[in-house]
Amino acid sequence: MRKTVSARRFAGMPGERAEPIVLASLSPVMNRCLSVTTVFIVSVFATPALAEPLAAAVNGASLSSLMNVPLTAPAKDAHPAADPAIVRLQVLLDRAGASPGVIDGIDGDNVRKALAGFETMSGLVSDGRLDAATIGQLEAGGPIVASYTVSGEDAGDLVDHIPDDYGEKARMASMGYTSVAEKLAERFHMDIDLLKALNPTAAFTPGTTLQVVMPGAFREARVDHIKADKKRGQVFAYARDGALLAVYPATVGSDDNPSPKGVHEVKGVARMPVYRYDPAINFKQGRNNKVLTIPKGPNGPVGSIWIDLTEPTYGIHGTPDPELIGKVGSHGCVRLTNWDAEELAGMVKPGVVVTFVD
Repeated sequence: MRKTVSARRFAGMPGERAEPIVLASLSPVMNRCLSVTTVFIVSVFATPALAEPLAAAVNGASLSSLMNVPLTAPAKDAHPAADPAIVRLQVLLDRAGASPGVIDGIDGDNVRKALAGFETMSGLVSDGRLDAATIGQLEAGGPIVASYTVSGEDAGDLVDHIPDDYGEKARMASMGYTSVAEKLAERFHMDIDLLKALNPTAAFTPGTTLQVVMPGAFREARVDHIKADKKRGQVFAYARDGALLAVYPATVGSDDNPSPKGVHEVKGVARMPVYRYDPAINFKQGRNNKVLTIPKGPNGPVGSIWIDLTEPTYGIHGTPDPELIGKVGSHGCVRLTNWDAEELAGMVKPGVVVTFVD
């Protein structure tokens, strides 16, 4: 049985009113969109231990220290510390519309792809390396790290845990955040480990003052067409005149479950979608043999946003695991971080063209 889900039409321009629309069959078409075990290696470079509080180090960091630094592979099982300059770079890229994905202070493919995207947007040589001209255009805005006081609302609507088993998920009331730290990390586009490194002694309770990074506000524009590039692992959003409006790191299908080919269109957008699991359509999870309805929430299988496409069973959507974007394959759909999917959803409307390229 197909279930009808209410969604909204996003005009994408400031001041325009979002009108409700009805999208048929959103829940059943989400079944392709699950993590599979194809893992890609992300390169990082190690950094020395910080000699001063991390927040101050980030605000005082110089991007010139990253000029012409090559991307190198980490040692096996390495867990590099956050580099203050990389945190600064990631935040500035986020503000500029070239998303690095999760802000974690670690150099890697997503950082370099975002940097190349910013260079393209700015009319610079798009090589993914910092130079004086790129730094000059990036450095803008206020402090990278600022204070934030935890509110009572931040501590509400939490769940104890998110089980792996779909049958257990279906018995829950919601797929909410599991902690204040997780909720705030996502709100500020951060890896939870970076949030805790900035606040090593914080209790994350209402009234607590934290140090958080200050990413960019959601961009407001009208997207005319989108390119989902599997090889690059990125989604590019363009204006009608061909200008690049935003670029996002993405997981675009996998070898076992490829994304669709060719040209398709956006049908509409569902916020906080319910997920319908049907083992007969695409895959089998655990020992679950029956159709299941998994409740809405940012930790649901497709995250907080579903951008429905005209190709049946495919969409662009969020994820409960933003740190895995670009590193783990999908069941054919296009997966973004929740915040990137939400930004893109605010700039599209039905009829926007989506082209898949290899």
